[in-house]
Amino acid sequence: MDFLHTRLFRPAIVHLANARPVKAMLTRSGPGRAVARRFVAGETLADALAVARDLSTTGVAAMLNHLGENVETPQDALVAREAYLAEIAAAEANPSLDVMVSVKLTQLGLDDSVDACWANVMPILDAAQPAGLDVMIDMESHAYVDRSFEVLRMACGRSQRTGIAIQSALRRSADDVFSLPEGCRIRLVKGAYLEPDEVVVGKKREVDGAFRQLFSTVLGRGHRVDVATHDPELLDGIRERVDDAGAWSRVELQMLYGVRRDLQVRYAGQGYPVRVYIPYGTEWYPYLTRRLAERPANLWFFLSNLVRTR
Repeated sequence: MDFLHTRLFRPAIVHLANARPVKAMLTRSGPGRAVARRFVAGETLADALAVARDLSTTGVAAMLNHLGENVETPQDALVAREAYLAEIAAAEANPSLDVMVSVKLTQLGLDDSVDACWANVMPILDAAQPAGLDVMIDMESHAYVDRSFEVLRMACGRSQRTGIAIQSALRRSADDVFSLPEGCRIRLVKGAYLEPDEVVVGKKREVDGAFRQLFSTVLGRGHRVDVATHDPELLDGIRERVDDAGAWSRVELQMLYGVRRDLQVRYAGQGYPVRVYIPYGTEWYPYLTRRLAERPANLWFFLSNLVRTR
C-alpha cells in the first residue's frame, strides 16, 4: 500500500482527472456529480449549512470553505469576499452551530498582490471578530507560503481570532513554525498539493514523522493546534499525548467532509472536540481531484460508484 503514496501515484491520478474526457464525465454526468457530493456539500451556502446542522446532531463542529482559487480579476475576488461575509452572517443567524471560516488567499486576490488580497481579508476579519468566529487561512502550494505568512502577520495584528494551515509535507515548515505570530491558531495538515521533489520531506513515512514533530513544536510553543488528518495511527498517538498532558483546551481534531465519517462519529462520541471542513460552491473540481489523488480509497469509491450506475 505504501507504493500508492509514492510521488508517482498522485501525479498520474491528477493528470488523468484533468484529461478532458474524464473531467467532462465527472462534472457533467450524474455519477460524477454524485461522487462529488460525497466530498462537497453542494453548490450553495444553504447546502453547507444543512451539512453543518446534520453534523451538529452528532457533536461535530463545522468549518465552512467557499471553494475557489486563483481568481483572474479583482471583481472575482470581491465576489469571493462577499461569499465569506455571507458565511459569517449565516453563522451569526445560527448561533446554535459551532462554525469557523476557512479562506483561500488566491481566491481573494493574492496573485494580484499582497495589498490587494489584504484589502479583501480585512472586511472578513472585521465581520468575524464581533461574531466570535475564527478565520483560518488555507495554505496553498509552496509558491504562496511567504505571501500567505505576510497576510497572516497583518491579520494577527488586527484580530486574535486568526490562524493558518501548516503542511508537514513541506521541508520549510520545520523552520516556519518558529516565526509564526505568538498565539496564532495552527491547522496542521499533511498537504494535498503536488510539489517539486526538492521542497518536500519525502514519502509518507517522512511526512508522518514531520507531522508528529510539528505537532510537538507548536503545542510546546503555546499555539492552539488543529490536528487535521484521517490517519488513525497519527491520531491515536496524538490523542494519547494530549490526554496525558490534559491539553484538550488547545487541541482539536479536524477532518474533511466525506472522509472517514466513522472516525468523526467515534471521536465525537468519546467526547473529543471534532470539527469537519465543509467545502461548497461551483468551483469544486480542483478540490475533488485532490481528494481522489491523495487516498486510493477515494479513487476506488469513485470507480465502484461509476460501475454501479452503468
